[in-house]
Amino acid sequence: MTTEPDRSRVRFPDISSRAYEHPADRGALVALRTLRGFDTVLKKMSGLFSERSLRLHFLAGSVRVGETQFRDVYQDVVDAVHILDLPERPELYIISDPNPRAMAIGVDRPFVVVSTGLFDLLDAEERRFVIGHEVGHILSGHAVYRTLLLALTNLALRVAWIPLGYMGLRAIVLALEEWHRKSELSCDRAGLLTSQDPDAAKRALMKLAGGSRLGEMSVDAFLQQAREYDAAEDARDGLIKLLSLMGRTHPHAVVRLAELDHWAASGEYSRILAGDYARRSDDTSTSTSQEVRNAAKSYQESWNRSADPLIGVLRDVVNSVGDAGGKLFDNLSSRMRRGSD
Repeated sequence: MTTEPDRSRVRFPDISSRAYEHPADRGALVALRTLRGFDTVLKKMSGLFSERSLRLHFLAGSVRVGETQFRDVYQDVVDAVHILDLPERPELYIISDPNPRAMAIGVDRPFVVVSTGLFDLLDAEERRFVIGHEVGHILSGHAVYRTLLLALTNLALRVAWIPLGYMGLRAIVLALEEWHRKSELSCDRAGLLTSQDPDAAKRALMKLAGGSRLGEMSVDAFLQQAREYDAAEDARDGLIKLLSLMGRTHPHAVVRLAELDHWAASGEYSRILAGDYARRSDDTSTSTSQEVRNAAKSYQESWNRSADPLIGVLRDVVNSVGDAGGKLFDNLSSRMRRGSD
């Protein structure tokens, strides 16, 4: 018997990952995809980590979901692939691990791994959101670029005794970690598009922070936590928050929930549900420079929304420098015009 996809939810034929990707994530991906041979190099690098051995590892020590094993989870995969119009259905393995986590692994044949800790934590609709999140990683091709982060992180540790070499690699790793965090925000959106249940998506993110006792928690109170975390007390807290991100590949749970709530309320989610979204068939005509500008605009809008005192100071400095630069440019232009008269 073949499992049929759930057709009660909106499907997005030919949807491009650009439709849901965070502008900073999308800008980096579009730029990398335009580099000839870059994917090929990264795929070669991924061979160093032996994708085949990873697959065999999970095949031997976990349970592969299917029509006769974890059928409900298998249905979630079938539905996610159908809704996001993924060309090939990925395998999914459930591993015995009390820590709630999930990941998409692989380059040539990506597959998904979900821990029992996460499986036991979530209800059916929350689980649908998580499976959609991981399928979003596969559609975006994040696994290819995460290989680079892993390789460079390992290399940075090996050359730590060479100060200049380590500092240069560390700067690249920090930039990749920032991209990785934005890619998680992207796939939270993919998870929402798959589940099409904003409340379930928010519950799942809240449970990742506070556990299974949902009756003891409130989404509204958790969003208030997010606003409190964003505001901080003074610039010192802002600096501490920046430093706390070093080495982290995932945003904090309150940040993820607040970002997803903002995206859903912005109208983007509703537009995609209505069929207004970027198509995969148009990916080749994407402008790299425009995506870079979109990423910069996204950061600026995020800064403008933030109540963090440190961000406010940096914003004022940037604006002051921009104003001073504009006045200097105007003065130079005026003098050049007078000199030519």
